[in-house]
Amino acid sequence: MEKAVRAIKRADKIAVLTGAGMSVESGIAPFRGEDGLWKKFDPQEYASLSAFNRDPEKSWELFRIQIEECLGAEPHEGHYSLVELEDHGLNAVVTQNVDSLHQKAGNEKVLELHGSLAELFCSSCNSREGTEDHLDEIVEGDIPHCGCGSMFRPDVVLFGEPLPRNVLSVSQREAEEADLLITVGTSAVVQPAASIPTLAKRTGSVLIEINPERTPLTPRVDHFLKGKAGEKLPELVEQIRD
Repeated sequence: MEKAVRAIKRADKIAVLTGAGMSVESGIAPFRGEDGLWKKFDPQEYASLSAFNRDPEKSWELFRIQIEECLGAEPHEGHYSLVELEDHGLNAVVTQNVDSLHQKAGNEKVLELHGSLAELFCSSCNSREGTEDHLDEIVEGDIPHCGCGSMFRPDVVLFGEPLPRNVLSVSQREAEEADLLITVGTSAVVQPAASIPTLAKRTGSVLIEINPERTPLTPRVDHFLKGKAGEKLPELVEQIRD
């Protein structure tokens, strides 16, 4: 912890990469693992582009669960610690999560690699609307429709779709330009998010990992802080503040 604090204090430009482990502490189920959504919902049958095009009502069974869970969640102390870290050099939060909890906590620059459940998207006319505006009908079991008559879908990346190219390129640039990268709640093994720590390390960044357990990324980082994001991030920021 002391070494990580010293590294952060020396850094001029910091980036953060967050994954599902960051959101679990806010009560949001991860996709993978023993209690993950993919244990109940086959991603190719519910969360792929082909599945949505074939049977959107079936895909909406999963979307509805995710929307209710994520829009009802609140940021934890770890999220708020990242907001405070902006006063100490944090330039961007790159996240694999789709719950918008970083924005809800107050982070200014959030790069959402997989999109967000906070917006709905019409693939027919490309219009977007806030999910909150349709939350009542979603909770009641209805599927929101665009003004053009087509079904909305959450503005998230489905299996079979590429990541938003501009978001990915900006995220990679932030990693390359950072003096220090903190990864939180991710093993960073799934591409293309896995490229973020690799790029940061290649350009000389100090890597700090926060996770309850060691991951495949751990051997490559400079400082490993074992613990939950909601515990370790506040501790880290408190010591930086002192």
